[in-house]
Amino acid sequence: MITSLDQFCINVSDLERAVRFYEQALGLAVTHRIEIPGVSEVVLAGAGGSRIQLARHHDHEGAIDHGNALWKLYLNTDDCAGLYARAIEAGAEAVSPPQLLAQWQVTAAFIKDPDGYQIEIIQQHSG
Repeated sequence: MITSLDQFCINVSDLERAVRFYEQALGLAVTHRIEIPGVSEVVLAGAGGSRIQLARHHDHEGAIDHGNALWKLYLNTDDCAGLYARAIEAGAEAVSPPQLLAQWQVTAAFIKDPDGYQIEIIQQHSG
């Protein structure tokens, strides 16, 4: 048996704002849109094939209730500082600027997207 994790789906308060952020600021590409009764969804993909699905439930108004289940999303890049700066310029909330984490051979930065989801931006360094 072969199993893989394909994509995540998160709820957003403003679908088009979220799509603009993930597409323009973070560099993901829209692959398709889905309309089902009561929900509009957009799927975006990264260079490695991983995907995120953004969902807007029509019967929900206001901020997204994050609860305590989801801690953070990871985003791999070859330019942590550049992607962090672009995300902040696009309106992301700064959590932690890029810093070298030598013990893991990565540079990491943290932001929050327009709905408050924490995103860890990771740049891998070869040993």
